[in-house]
Amino acid sequence: MKTLGNSHILGILLCAFYLLLVVSSETEITIPEELKSAVAKIAVNSTSCSVTCGLGFKLEEMCEITPDGGRRNCTLRRSDCLTSWVCGLLHFTVPVGKPFQFSCLTSDTVGFGSRAYSYTWRLAQGLITTNDVLFKPFKNPDSVIRFSPTRESDAGTYRCDVQMLKTFRVIKRVYFGVRVTQNDLVDLNFQKSLTWEQKLAANKEEGNTENSTHEEVQEQQHFWQGELFYECLVGVGSGVIGGVFVSMALYFFQKILGR
Repeated sequence: MKTLGNSHILGILLCAFYLLLVVSSETEITIPEELKSAVAKIAVNSTSCSVTCGLGFKLEEMCEITPDGGRRNCTLRRSDCLTSWVCGLLHFTVPVGKPFQFSCLTSDTVGFGSRAYSYTWRLAQGLITTNDVLFKPFKNPDSVIRFSPTRESDAGTYRCDVQMLKTFRVIKRVYFGVRVTQNDLVDLNFQKSLTWEQKLAANKEEGNTENSTHEEVQEQQHFWQGELFYECLVGVGSGVIGGVFVSMALYFFQKILGR
């Protein structure tokens, strides 16, 4: 009996649902005249975000869409965008005693108004790492850290979190790995360590072949003079050694014939 009662209830519900479908299909939906002439303004095109991490901007083309699908009164609008809030690790090598600075914000973000954000710095002193367990609070309310001059104790990884003041949402996290070197341990002048041929090749790639300095010309002369001296020295030495061996061979050959 219970199963029969449930079957009757299910049949009644299906019949009611069918009647609703029939009624709704026969009823005509009328659109008010105000909606027929309404115009909507939407973004029809957009550029990619200006940065791959952190807060950036994009340009959107805003157009009014008419009821027939046409576009009119199109304008460009600059709006914020956030692709990813984690920016990874940036490496720097700084000599002791040199002034140095780095910033959480890019020039694009500064344009939005740096006062709209708060900055939280943490430091893993003496380490280059992204392990957040190793970081300790570092007092700096500004978006920029400046070393003037740089000391050995400034080495380490600095982590910066950028938050929006209105929502406290973290929009950027970036790590700055700073290595501090002694001036007498390493020469960071890469251009100085190149040979003349490497400098010439680099200038050709940069299109600066016509701007060769007098110093480079002197280096070229010294280079070829050194090569010439080395070749002459090798030639003379080879000739002397060869002459000694030939003389010894002739001497022993004469002694053998004399016997």
